[in-house]
Amino acid sequence: MQIVAIGQDSHRFEEDNSIKPLVLCGVTIPNCPGLSGNSDADVALHAITNAVSGVTTVNILGTVTDKLCFEEGIKDSTVYLAEAMKYLGKTQLLHLSLSFECARPKLQAYIPEMRKQLALLTGLSEKSIGITATSGEGLTAFGRGEGIFCTALLTADRSF
Repeated sequence: MQIVAIGQDSHRFEEDNSIKPLVLCGVTIPNCPGLSGNSDADVALHAITNAVSGVTTVNILGTVTDKLCFEEGIKDSTVYLAEAMKYLGKTQLLHLSLSFECARPKLQAYIPEMRKQLALLTGLSEKSIGITATSGEGLTAFGRGEGIFCTALLTADRSF
């Protein structure tokens, strides 16, 4: 049985003089402030983790990750996604689509590296990972450059 799950996340930027790096899909993006949050605030990995939670029905962000973040001091969202992936069992991921809304940074140049990193983290082939970005024509806070919003659509197969 094939299933589809949606995950989303958003964070505002730190102040422009912040030393916190911007991390998206586990990739550090230069020349842009990081995102506010208790972790590295990787909105893409958080959105994917939420989509995996939709597939598994196990809420990872806000429960499992709180223990990792606050009790164990783990701020790396790749660890959160890896933890979520454990709950998939025999469920096979088939396709991942990410859509970013942000005015900054311009993501086009980073998409190949982001796809490569996501393939490593999810076990999907790079050809099964789509990434798009839009400014939203400046209609929202994200389109005005105040933060980043990410939606993840995940297709999986539970035929086992």
